Amino acid sequence: MNTTVATTETEGKSWGGGNQPLKASYGKMMMWFFIVSDALTFSGFLAAYGFSRFKFIGSWPIADEVFTHVPFFHGNYPMIYVAFMTFVLIMSSVTMVLAVDAGHHMKQKAVTWYMFLTVIGGLIFVGSQAWEWNTFINGDYGAVQTKGGNILQFGKYETVEGETVFKRVAVKDFAAAMPGERVDHERKNGLWYESEGTLPEFSVDEVYTGLLAKKDILVRTQSVNEKGEKTILTREESLKQIKDNGKQVVHGANLQVNEYGSPLFADFFFFITGFHGFHVFSGVIINIIIFFNVIIGTYERRKSYEMVEKVGLYWHFVDLVWVFVFTFFYLV
Repeated sequence: MNTTVATTETEGKSWGGGNQPLKASYGKMMMWFFIVSDALTFSGFLAAYGFSRFKFIGSWPIADEVFTHVPFFHGNYPMIYVAFMTFVLIMSSVTMVLAVDAGHHMKQKAVTWYMFLTVIGGLIFVGSQAWEWNTFINGDYGAVQTKGGNILQFGKYETVEGETVFKRVAVKDFAAAMPGERVDHERKNGLWYESEGTLPEFSVDEVYTGLLAKKDILVRTQSVNEKGEKTILTREESLKQIKDNGKQVVHGANLQVNEYGSPLFADFFFFITGFHGFHVFSGVIINIIIFFNVIIGTYERRKSYEMVEKVGLYWHFVDLVWVFVFTFFYLV
């Protein structure tokens, strides 16, 4: 009898929340369940990315050479804009914390302003990611894909501040346009179930002809050496690779080719950053709904801003995931 009473008292102390285990409401508990399950999903994606990169480490693109663009500025600014995007998203998480804290103190006006700033930060991040996707897809320099699927880039040695460096050269800057007309392969003039995509601006022959005329331009392969630098071929090897192994000229990246290196990098980039971007966009939509509910006084009438706190949990999760995505894709 005494044992039963003691057990009941112990359970009462452990689960004193009644129908709110751990003093958390049903809505909060469900949000935490969602976050944990979503975290496992992202963990699986990033683990797959890590294994793939380890397997193809010798041909993986170098992030400092891929993400070098800044809107409205021409030049080479490695990781600058990505760092700006990350800063904006983290600051939106700060404003969300302030909104939750203001809600605890029932300060409607403060919650309104902080939610507004959070929405603006989310919109800036989503817009920046869309711009980055567009830049990544269109490319900047172009390259030649070999028959074996490897990528050959072009560049030349230049002296910058007393140091000799290898600078990329765009295909359009040296390729020689040749007379003639290339015809797109369509279903009506080929295999009925297959059609060819948009033809590249130049053919391999035009690139080879231009390379012959520009004696200072060399080919750089996608293979990375022990120093983390891509292999640069001699003049003779450069001409031989283009003439014997060149298959097609590629610009930018898509799910089939990638001018920066292994196409698997582009596959993972589009999928993981797109999946995260969808989460951010969904969060922005939800935040806008909560923002208008705050304005019309919905939570003031309820005497609770718990909904802001639940949305805040999701937003912090999205920010935390981006820290890992940023680390895997841009820093490591």
